[in-house]
Amino acid sequence: MQNLSVLAAQWVAPSVDYHGLAPELVVAGGLCLVLILDLFIDDRKKWLLSVISSFTLLAAMIPVLTLALSDVQVRSMFDGRYVVDNFSLVMKGVFLLSGYVVVLLSSSHVEEGEYWRGEYWFLLLSSLLGMLMMTSSRDLVSIFVALEFLSIPAYMLAAWRKRDTKSNEAGVKYFMLGVFASAVMLYGMSLLYGVTNSTLLVDVASQVTGTGEFSAVHALAVVFVVVGFAFKVSAVPFHTWAPDTYEGAPAPVTAFLSVASKAAGFVALVVLIYTAFPLAHDIWQPFFWGLSALTMTVGNVLALKQHNIVRMIAYSSISQGGFVLMPLAVAGMSGSANSALRSVVLYMIIYAATNLGVFAVILAVSRKTRSGEISSFGGLFSYAPALGVLMTLFMASLAGIPPLGGWIAKFVAFQSLLSSQSSWAYGLALIGAVNSVIAFGYYGNVMREIWMRPVPDGDITQIKIPGSLTLALGITSVATLVFGIFPAIGLHFADLAEIAGALSR
Repeated sequence: MQNLSVLAAQWVAPSVDYHGLAPELVVAGGLCLVLILDLFIDDRKKWLLSVISSFTLLAAMIPVLTLALSDVQVRSMFDGRYVVDNFSLVMKGVFLLSGYVVVLLSSSHVEEGEYWRGEYWFLLLSSLLGMLMMTSSRDLVSIFVALEFLSIPAYMLAAWRKRDTKSNEAGVKYFMLGVFASAVMLYGMSLLYGVTNSTLLVDVASQVTGTGEFSAVHALAVVFVVVGFAFKVSAVPFHTWAPDTYEGAPAPVTAFLSVASKAAGFVALVVLIYTAFPLAHDIWQPFFWGLSALTMTVGNVLALKQHNIVRMIAYSSISQGGFVLMPLAVAGMSGSANSALRSVVLYMIIYAATNLGVFAVILAVSRKTRSGEISSFGGLFSYAPALGVLMTLFMASLAGIPPLGGWIAKFVAFQSLLSSQSSWAYGLALIGAVNSVIAFGYYGNVMREIWMRPVPDGDITQIKIPGSLTLALGITSVATLVFGIFPAIGLHFADLAEIAGALSR
């Protein structure tokens, strides 16, 4: 009892910055409200849950903006294990706005289908909360908890169509491979803790230096951790879950996985290499070079063979991940760290807007065609010209055609490679350029169906688009155009995203 009294006297409550935690607290409050209301309102009023979910995400943006305008640039909590800096605020904004668009995509889809509606919104908000936590986590334990917080609800969302064998297969594959990847990553983290005696990223960085003290255990730990997150971003050869999961999951869930979940994996990778492994670049740079080259090439080649639009977008998403990885392959070189971070953040912002727009069009068209085949887009412009034009814009943006958002994302990615003035970077840039040309093959195929092919069934009935889906199309199309025509806007947000505590090289 005396020892307990001494410990109690010595214990000091941790300092909590509630303003810094406000976005997470708002989302946590919203998901609890959704869970409780689901118990008490009848089925005819379940649509209220989607309204509450959307307003929760918009409300969470308010503290993000107030934090961004605050004089305090960096807010550190729990001995530096949870940090709110410019990078985390930019990515919180991306996740919240992406989540809001996913809610818009989901509203009519969930209401018209046979879904447990309350649980859907609860799981979606829970996964988004994990993503918000990921942006500020600066400790191996908090990163792992955030990863599982965002992943476990996503496993259940992928299998949401319980009577559909493809949806069941999607959930099982995603879960099984996700658990395997988490185990590999956790083993790497345990090795890091064993050799550094700390889970705090800045402490890990002081031990994993790449100098004479660097050992095989350090290298193995770094590789295992990177492999774990390579699964989350569906980098080749850790991509096998993506096509089946994307095809089997409900379309709004697929949009969520392809944008928000993928971005969360890149956030974790960026935080780790800039904060925990900045001087171990001899290990992770060649690894990222190989991952980037393989990912963009395999993704593009397999996308060319697809007949289903969602599977094509799945392989397109894999390929786009390879382009995001390109700058990380030179992030450890002198003078390339800031440009690489800027490129990754900009690419994720623009890719989120464009890819969510693609899924908004897919959802709208499938309301009429009830098909996922690329051929079902035949003659789209003849009976739904607005949708035909928007799909063309989104496809062209993904292909990197000016003046749409995708061109500036790809331009900055190539710029970060060439500015390093390395023969390895030049080689990767050449691979990226070839893949950019290949990618136009399958993006162009969709555009050809829209503009040059006849309507498959001859039915030119107008498509009735719900208001929420129209709003989602408006947000994503405006963002895609604005980022392309006024690239300084996207570059401004990318330049703001600096990771506090990252070691200089």
